[in-house]
Amino acid sequence: MKPFDYHLATSPADAVATLAEHPDAAFLAGGTNLVDHMKLGVAEPDLLVDVSHLDLAETVLTDSGVRIGANVRNSDLAADPVIRSHYPMLARALLSGASDQLRNSATTAGNLLQRTRCVYFQDVTTPCNKREPGSGCSALGGYVRYHAILGASPQCIAVHPSDMAVAMSALDAHVVVRNTEGERRIALDEFYRLPGDEPHRDTVLQHGELITAVELPAPPPDAVSDYRKVRDRASYAFALVSVAAELSFTSTFQIGSARIALGGVAHKPWRARKAEAVLVGDQPSDEVFAAAADAELAQAEPQPGNEFKVDLARRTLIAQLRMLTARRRP
Repeated sequence: MKPFDYHLATSPADAVATLAEHPDAAFLAGGTNLVDHMKLGVAEPDLLVDVSHLDLAETVLTDSGVRIGANVRNSDLAADPVIRSHYPMLARALLSGASDQLRNSATTAGNLLQRTRCVYFQDVTTPCNKREPGSGCSALGGYVRYHAILGASPQCIAVHPSDMAVAMSALDAHVVVRNTEGERRIALDEFYRLPGDEPHRDTVLQHGELITAVELPAPPPDAVSDYRKVRDRASYAFALVSVAAELSFTSTFQIGSARIALGGVAHKPWRARKAEAVLVGDQPSDEVFAAAADAELAQAEPQPGNEFKVDLARRTLIAQLRMLTARRRP
């Protein structure tokens, strides 16, 4: 591991100011992703700014929803009574990720910012545009079982690994960010970037910006939601495909609202806007669910070796919608 300096931040303002002065510095919270990458040589910061002790570890009900502090641990968030009762898909997503030990250390902000688990990104002996822009993408023509079928580019076909972020995308979360000029809020759907020609940029954050909280709006009345993850083994595995979905229904049992995000299929949590548009206003049925899935996946571009993910995503989405409907069917 490359030697580095260390600074224990005393406040969000101190953390932001310190990082802004050092172009090769990084924030450190739980360290479950960053420290691994430092050991592998993927990340080589010359300064770590420790924000783990900042007073950013509360989950608070607000007039419009809930505000989750950046340092709330994943295990605490999954167990929070407010999250379990009002945002069950988020609790389920958190419990689907990693191990108990990792969830006890990982933070909300760190989970959002974790980097891809693409084997080529983590292997510094192979070319990777995400790790070293312009070097090439070793995944193209390589091992692609876990790689993208939506939103990829010729520069990168990696996927985002977070379960939590997929649920937060479906919940219309906003990320609260602190910088040297103040605070700004970013819709989660706009927070992440597709790879395009700059796959090394995962988010729209600028250097020195610190996530301080995530805000979730209140769910629609009587909405039903859940998170479903399909993986190669029962635990401690990243998603081949996941679906975070929330439906609400009218008094005549039409679909009144739909919020859906897919995981394991793109460089970012994939908000399924086309599927949502098909669903809203129609009566729930397998035919409607299939039409919604087909509308969303019509733009899929799998690689040779992961074509199965298109059908897997389709079947997983239909199954999730069918299950949510059964919970609310009169």
